[in-house]
Amino acid sequence: MADDLTRREFVKLGVAGAAAFAVSPTLGAAAAPMPERPLGGTGHMTRLFSLGGQASLEQADKHDVSIAIINRAIDLGVNYVDTAAAYGRPRDPAKQRWEMDGISQTFIGEVMATRRKEVVLASKTDDRTRDGSLRLLDQSLRLLKTDHLDLWQLHNVQRDDQVEQIFARDGAIEAMLKAREQKMVRFLGITGHFDPDVLVKALDRFNFDTILMALNAADKHRLPFQDQLLPLANKKKMGIIGMKIPARDRLLRPDGVATMKDAMSYTLTLPVSTVIIGCKTVEQLEENVAIAKSFKPLPSADMARLEGLTASYVADGAWFKKPPAAGAPVEDDQNM
Repeated sequence: MADDLTRREFVKLGVAGAAAFAVSPTLGAAAAPMPERPLGGTGHMTRLFSLGGQASLEQADKHDVSIAIINRAIDLGVNYVDTAAAYGRPRDPAKQRWEMDGISQTFIGEVMATRRKEVVLASKTDDRTRDGSLRLLDQSLRLLKTDHLDLWQLHNVQRDDQVEQIFARDGAIEAMLKAREQKMVRFLGITGHFDPDVLVKALDRFNFDTILMALNAADKHRLPFQDQLLPLANKKKMGIIGMKIPARDRLLRPDGVATMKDAMSYTLTLPVSTVIIGCKTVEQLEENVAIAKSFKPLPSADMARLEGLTASYVADGAWFKKPPAAGAPVEDDQNM
């Protein structure tokens, strides 16, 4: 993808030109049920809708529906599954992160035991140190019932001091490089929804393979991720995964972005590889897959209209971003 590729050209490539790209034999069906786009330079083709590891998947009392969602997603052609060590982790301040198993990875691992080769499997470390991250990786591999991750990501990087810690001696970047060298992970990524400027600084310091960033119709009104960060990621030919599509449903309202189709279509019209969304029910999953399957890029006028509709409730549509005044971390709600 050329550096000066326009948004429209990128979308056209993803929807109409995907057949020109080679699909991994373990990931591609003979007739893809959804359009595909390249996941940056990884060599993988991802379907437009991907499954996030939150919503029901991180709730201990949602075992049966979670297993049904994961299996149904793969049956429908979803070939990218995202989770994190932190999703569904018990809150016990007396214990270290790696001492507590997360629900999301546990549920996904139950399905991966028999369907691992059908998906790109991504997880994350929220520890900023080398040793802590390696312990979390061991935990992820155990819970996900696999000997490697396709993608391992730095989870929700919010502040400059976290970037400094990650890249300092004995920081998390050392864990990522070691894990890649030892083939415990294939590709390395970074994620965030708090402050795009912090992520720009991280991308200037390391050539990550992918980035997971917040992109929805309220984005442009405050701390926009699509002004500098999105073009930079495209220039670096990274795989780009969009999240916060409905902003935990706070973006969806009758007098604003009224439907999930509008919310997904907005982000998919941007130059992204895929979007991840956590699902509460199989029915939600099926709706999202149907929207992705019938996706058509929105004209500029429709993109502007949706942005305008969110102007009156930016605090809801972008609730996960750094507060205008304080800047304190907010609750971790990565991909719904």
